[in-house]
Amino acid sequence: MSAKLSNAQIAWRAAQDIEDGAYVNLGIGFPEMVAKFQPPGRQAIFHTENGILNFGEAPPAGEEDWDLINAGKRAVTLRPGAAFFHHADSFAMVRGGHLDVAILGTYEVAENGDLANWSTGPKGVPAVGGAMDLVHGAKRVAVITDHVTKDGKPKLVKRCSLPLTGVGCVTRVYTSLAVIDIEQRRFVLREKLPSLSLDELQSLTGAELLVPEAVGDLVAPEL
Repeated sequence: MSAKLSNAQIAWRAAQDIEDGAYVNLGIGFPEMVAKFQPPGRQAIFHTENGILNFGEAPPAGEEDWDLINAGKRAVTLRPGAAFFHHADSFAMVRGGHLDVAILGTYEVAENGDLANWSTGPKGVPAVGGAMDLVHGAKRVAVITDHVTKDGKPKLVKRCSLPLTGVGCVTRVYTSLAVIDIEQRRFVLREKLPSLSLDELQSLTGAELLVPEAVGDLVAPEL
């Protein structure tokens, strides 16, 4: 496989599609990186499930206030106008459709929009968690991920084999190789790395890619 985008570059690309003033929840781990790359002149309002709205970036090392953490237990700062609220109120915001965007990581995404981003077993996580609420409460659900697993198997598949987080919920996937929309239960290619042929990309994808006449180049800055 040819060169691919780094995690930071994938996060950067996803950040370019967040509108100014959008209410955004970022999944624990890799998706949190998206907050670093907001385009100039735009400012999202970030929500965390444990009860903060409008938190800021991580504080410098040694200056953390460990009473101020996000859902991933990472220290955060507060922006002017930030608000605190009960965990139940946080989920009322999610379930009430008040979030514009949720950006999550994944193990698998199916061509019909199904998402599997948790697993059971020895290396699994305790439970599906708040992601099951986010994927059906947010107005738009996007996924950021490497295009394949560490052993080279497709993460974009015809049908998920792992326990589902949500059914038919994902609308766009940002990967290390491409940007792909899910429309009418099919993968539709929007952008790909210029160095990657369509045949190469299809060979690394577990379901058919629909290729429109105009496919953009997936280009990200060095980060």
